[in-house]
Amino acid sequence: MTQAGNPLVISFGEMLIDFVPDTAGVSLAESQGFVKAPGGAPANVACAISKLGGNSAFIGKVGDDEFGKMLADILKKNGVNTDGICFDRDARTALAFVTLRKDGEREFMFYRNPSADMLLKESELNVGLIKQCKIFHYGSISLISEPCRSAHLAAMKAAREAGALLSYDPNVRLALWPSPEAAKSGIKSIWFDADFIKVSDDEVEFLTEGDPEKEENVLTLWHDKLKLLLVTDGEKGCRYFTKNFKGRVTGFSVKPVDTTGAGDSFVGSLLCAVAKDSSLFDDEAKLREALMFSNACGAIATTQKGAIPALPTMSEAQNFITKSKAK
Repeated sequence: MTQAGNPLVISFGEMLIDFVPDTAGVSLAESQGFVKAPGGAPANVACAISKLGGNSAFIGKVGDDEFGKMLADILKKNGVNTDGICFDRDARTALAFVTLRKDGEREFMFYRNPSADMLLKESELNVGLIKQCKIFHYGSISLISEPCRSAHLAAMKAAREAGALLSYDPNVRLALWPSPEAAKSGIKSIWFDADFIKVSDDEVEFLTEGDPEKEENVLTLWHDKLKLLLVTDGEKGCRYFTKNFKGRVTGFSVKPVDTTGAGDSFVGSLLCAVAKDSSLFDDEAKLREALMFSNACGAIATTQKGAIPALPTMSEAQNFITKSKAK
């Protein structure tokens, strides 16, 4: 349902269970126990938007199993529209085992052979829902294999034809692609369709094979249809590039526990702001304010384990910013 006066943002793609070691800084083999955490970047973004008071929906496929039903329920509990979720009777919900290093950074081991999210068909898309959205957001994992790739492209086309803005966070996970070269070409195959793109500094390095701090390398990722290109630099904040202006917004320093979902929290916050006011792309002061808030949301998400449980509400983010400024 589209909430009156609150434009709909749809996230398309994968939803899965992350198993996070209950002790940081140990390998998967050494870990004695795991915390079960709902995840998948597009699902995280959908929850980030709704927790901040936005109007969000998720489109994707999970297994018709306990984990799949649990994930759909978690989205509902977080205020996300689940009319676009399909359940597959023959394939399981995807699992990922996530190793947390001592600095809170992650390494992944995935179980998808194939998982239900990879089997979403074009015929299963809720096109009526897609036609209602103001922003259609997606990653690149849904491009890896058929039939999900065709469903992804069809969903993008339907959103574009309905006048939606297209938002792309490649969310590079090399372990899931056949090779780094396949990842690069797959990610770039839809690059020129997006109205805005968010990449991390690591992803800039991977996609350009150059120093992500150098502006000329980042600008090789620019294209003329883009309204906004964002590079997240971890706790250093983010850089922004539009047709008319560019700059950097400093981040917030926190002690990271688990960086899973930080980028999704950042993206969800920004999409919330854009859905309410798309003049952000043309107004640098407004954009900087929105990005400062997004940086805060990203920082907060690193302070506890798991992605969705760590996503902040509007008041939590505002309180965090107030306290940070007071320091």
